[in-house]
Amino acid sequence: MIALLWTTSILLILALAALIVGNIWLHRAGPMLKAKVVETLSTRFDSRVELAQFHVIFNGGFQVSGDGLKLYPNHLDGSDPMIAVDRFGFRIFDWHQLLHSPIVINHVQVTGLNIHLPPKDQRANMPKMNRGQESAQQSEPAPPKPGEDHSNGKIQILVNEIDVDRADLVIENGKPGKVPLDFLISKIQLRSVAAGQPMRFHAILINPRPTGDIDSTGDFGPFNEHDPGATPVDGRYTFRNADLSTIKGIAGMLSSDGNYKGQLNHIEVDGATTTPDFRLDIAKRPVPLNTTFHAIVDGTNGDTYLQPVDAWLLHTHIVAQGQVVHIAGVQGRDVRLNVTVDPGHIQDMLQLAIKSDQPLMTGDIQVHAKFDLPPGPAAVTDKLRLDGAFDLTGAHFTSDTIQSKIDELSLRGQGKAQQANDEGQSMKTAKNANAKNQPPNSNAYTGTSGPDQDQNQNQDQAPITADIASEMRGNFLFGDSKITISALNFRVPGADIAMQGVYDIKGQALDFNGTARLDAHVSQMVTGWKSWLLKPVDPFFAKDGAGTFVPIKVGGTTAHPAIGLDFKHKDTNPRQPAPTSPTATASTARGSAKDSR
Repeated sequence: MIALLWTTSILLILALAALIVGNIWLHRAGPMLKAKVVETLSTRFDSRVELAQFHVIFNGGFQVSGDGLKLYPNHLDGSDPMIAVDRFGFRIFDWHQLLHSPIVINHVQVTGLNIHLPPKDQRANMPKMNRGQESAQQSEPAPPKPGEDHSNGKIQILVNEIDVDRADLVIENGKPGKVPLDFLISKIQLRSVAAGQPMRFHAILINPRPTGDIDSTGDFGPFNEHDPGATPVDGRYTFRNADLSTIKGIAGMLSSDGNYKGQLNHIEVDGATTTPDFRLDIAKRPVPLNTTFHAIVDGTNGDTYLQPVDAWLLHTHIVAQGQVVHIAGVQGRDVRLNVTVDPGHIQDMLQLAIKSDQPLMTGDIQVHAKFDLPPGPAAVTDKLRLDGAFDLTGAHFTSDTIQSKIDELSLRGQGKAQQANDEGQSMKTAKNANAKNQPPNSNAYTGTSGPDQDQNQNQDQAPITADIASEMRGNFLFGDSKITISALNFRVPGADIAMQGVYDIKGQALDFNGTARLDAHVSQMVTGWKSWLLKPVDPFFAKDGAGTFVPIKVGGTTAHPAIGLDFKHKDTNPRQPAPTSPTATASTARGSAKDSR
């Protein structure tokens, strides 16, 4: 019995001692873990570490949390931290790990990570993070180099995985007037987190314009602290439901997929985009736009070089090469491209830019132009500049009223006056018949929209018998929602018209003047007694080998053009220079690009 009492007493004393030791151990675990965290971060980043709050509780293991973590590099000037963390947490399930060094933590959760990298010329003094890994693995570390950790600290903690909610990476440029590069990341998962080796990542980046989330998975690193631009990176991305209406002047929902590889300052990106409802604010008519592209992106400043973009707008093929770069002191990016359209269809392009349900004309078109979209708050259609040349063949006007005038011009220009009269009479008869069928109080031509207007507009269409194709070539300058054409050459059989003028896209107003050269003499363009009466004046209108040479003007709108003689400008319309061929312009541009390379 005495022996049993002694044994029980000894066990109680041992249990009490264990509780006391355990309680002491628990109270010491917090400060010990905090010291290990601070020493690890200080060594890894060669920085002074501030930690506002650090808590440890025991609940099936050690549950650790901290707030207000800031790291100030020892060899960089400045009052702001390079790394700041709002809150972090991790768990240590086996208390035996506290007896070993380094402690291995499987997963760390971070909320609110801010990284602020200095300009390139100051990065030589940044800590070399590979140094910390070497310290953990080598008993005799190599002598430190400039910018490396000069302390005697050791890596006390190693981490396998990090999950971050809300991160902001800012890379200072250092050049006057240039804003820093800012990456907003809503979520990022880092795997294989260890210095000196690539990190596997999954990130969701917030794209400001067009608004949307970019979901990307890949490998990053090892990070080069002295030259972040040389850090390797590769991966894939998806960009879904990006709202183009956040860019003033355009709209539509864009989706994109692609892959990338290279180093941070020279990333090669190959991808594709689809926008089933792309539209401009001047017309608000949705048109499908699909692209594939190869681009070089400088991830340290966001500058992008397109080499090239291959796009299809409906059935029109567009190829663009150029750059999207930042301009010092200006918010946004400057877009400068060389654009070639071939093969193209004028009706596809007009559908994007003109409000009416039916395009003004159809036909095949080639275009080469310089595309300049400067940064700034204005709408895309207000600040866009295009300077180039076009060649339109096989053109037919969709309005029978307009097309009949073109047919009559061609027929009379060829001296086929009787056929022109027959077509004009057919047109008049059809219009009179439509007028009788038109209901009273019609809203046709009132500017209203709706089924009634469309019906009345269709009634205004008359059958065309000749339907002669036109050809147009010209040099153009687009800006301020207007197209200025300096040298327009319009051709149909029997007539050659040279013009210059302005087309206002928003008002759809025409203001052109020029000259018309017709093969036939004035007397050959009419029939009967009028022909005999005009024969004496034929020599007065014949000029430079043309049967008839007269000044003309075109006004009104695209829906109701007004075409007439313009003797007021008879002496102010010299022969227009020949328009530049789009093919020749494109060849010159390609040659210049080749020389620059």
